[in-house]
Amino acid sequence: MPIYVLIILIVLFLLTSMIGVVTGSNSLITVPVMFQFGIEPKIAVATNMFGLVFMSIGGAIPFVRQGKIDYGKITPFIILTVFSSAIGALLVGVIGNQGVKLVVSVAMIAVVIFTLVRHRAGVDDDFTPAVYTVPLTYLLVFLLGIYGGLFSGGYTTILTAVCVGVYGMRYGEAVASTKLINLFSSLIATVIFMWQGLVDYKLGLILGFTMFVGAYAGAHFVTKLSDVWLRRIFLTAVILLALKTLYDFI
Repeated sequence: MPIYVLIILIVLFLLTSMIGVVTGSNSLITVPVMFQFGIEPKIAVATNMFGLVFMSIGGAIPFVRQGKIDYGKITPFIILTVFSSAIGALLVGVIGNQGVKLVVSVAMIAVVIFTLVRHRAGVDDDFTPAVYTVPLTYLLVFLLGIYGGLFSGGYTTILTAVCVGVYGMRYGEAVASTKLINLFSSLIATVIFMWQGLVDYKLGLILGFTMFVGAYAGAHFVTKLSDVWLRRIFLTAVILLALKTLYDFI
């Protein structure tokens, strides 16, 4: 790989990791760029997933230190995610690129509408989820885990919206929780990709370290923001990503 390509990838992965701590959807940008530089699609997906493990660790550390994660609350999410992400990783190559783009486009638009309709969720202490929200959340977490193991682009974005709008978490708690959940999703998928011989370890370690640094720096900044500002950043990013993904599909 030419050195200028590696430098471009390092800068891109660093920036997307810093911002993606709140917004998620790093893979919607990083993986297509890897395609453009001639990296074979399955290798790109697997190596990006390998890097996401490091990013999730870096992003989770500041939240763990400040006690922003309720482990008892998200343990069922993690268990469901481990099984469903394994299923997703085994499906790599079955779903075409156009199918993935369509799914992500529709999901992102749905997140925007859902977030606007349930505008009190995540920022208002008086917001009360309905009684059916727990089983519905478990179902959605399982289904999202399949997608997270398959590709991951937009996974944590949609998962954050589910944790806020359906389960009733505040934005700060949801952002923190999804970092830890994504760690397990990325890890189980990476193990399967490694078993299939799809990970480029040299590139993965370089990009993984870059993502760790970016996510750690971004998370350290995010812990100082209010839920209202997190919602604004999240919603703005989701709208832009929805438009970009829909444009790419069309």
